[in-house]
Amino acid sequence: MAQQSDVREVLQYIPQFRGKIFFVLIEAGLLPEPAVAETLLDLAVLEDLGVKLVLGVLGGDLKDLYDWTLECEIMAARVSRPITDPLAVREVLEILGRGQSAVIDASATGPLDIPVVDFAKGIGVAKIITLLEEAILIDGAPAHAIRAADAEALASRTDVAGAALLRAAAAACNRGVPRVHVLNGRQQGVLVDELFSNEGVGTMVHADSYRLIRKLREEDIPELLGMIGRSVRRTKLVERTYEDIQSRIADFYVMAIDDNVVGCVALHEYPDEHCAEVACLYVKQAHEGRGYGIELVRHVEEVARERGIPRVFALSNRAANFFTGKLGYDPATVEDLPKSRRAQFEASGRDSLVFSLRLG
Repeated sequence: MAQQSDVREVLQYIPQFRGKIFFVLIEAGLLPEPAVAETLLDLAVLEDLGVKLVLGVLGGDLKDLYDWTLECEIMAARVSRPITDPLAVREVLEILGRGQSAVIDASATGPLDIPVVDFAKGIGVAKIITLLEEAILIDGAPAHAIRAADAEALASRTDVAGAALLRAAAAACNRGVPRVHVLNGRQQGVLVDELFSNEGVGTMVHADSYRLIRKLREEDIPELLGMIGRSVRRTKLVERTYEDIQSRIADFYVMAIDDNVVGCVALHEYPDEHCAEVACLYVKQAHEGRGYGIELVRHVEEVARERGIPRVFALSNRAANFFTGKLGYDPATVEDLPKSRRAQFEASGRDSLVFSLRLG
């Protein structure tokens, strides 16, 4: 049975995907039939969700795969021209315009060759998704999200085939394709696992800001309150209301992955005492252990530096090793807090420890 958090993670993508064009390239002749069959069933679900699909067949029998799409109840139409024909773009757009998915012969090209990218740009794709016999491994492990600008530096840390795919994916992004997903097509269920989770299971090369830390928006406040509620109940964080956060919204920052909020932090300034508090630090359970908490704290430290604040402090009753061991904070005392913060702390009756960091 799917966990509630899994269902929630899936549902958040449905409005983002609806109406978008996904170009899925598949090495049909090289992949196991069960994996291909499950991919087609997953594509049928995407079609039902309103995704506009173009399926490019890199190898194998085009007619056979087209027949499979009909068996899986995909509303497919076979494109009469191969992907290398300039007129194929118009034909595919006509097929998509009448509410069908398109199946096109891409066997004359490699998975991310220039004709493929030209075709993808011509039909206005949101994603190119490749299901291949081989995947990209960086230092022997999947790298789930890579900026196109970082691809060349990482190419030496994979094998020859992986480096070629990585460079080709980055080139596609640099030429205007927002995202390229390189997936191991032998893995059953890989398409859904990649598309309907923040982290994914394959390698996504992206041209835009896939993961970023940004200021909190008012529409994020309900999400933030729901996210930190677990820690509030366990007394890790101070309880906050919608109005509390709204009144100090400029102090808050969130980490967003694919524009889904997965963590937060606040920087509360005390200008008269030349310091600021790192507060309300939280990362969702599903994203723990990836260093996001460190990134969030480092971000607000940099904000403090830019504002000329010489010292930051934090209060925590459970994260002593995090602040001292991972972030280099020093243990401090209640006397080191600003007067107003000290009074608030003493009135709360909490048993938090105090940590402090001088900013260079």
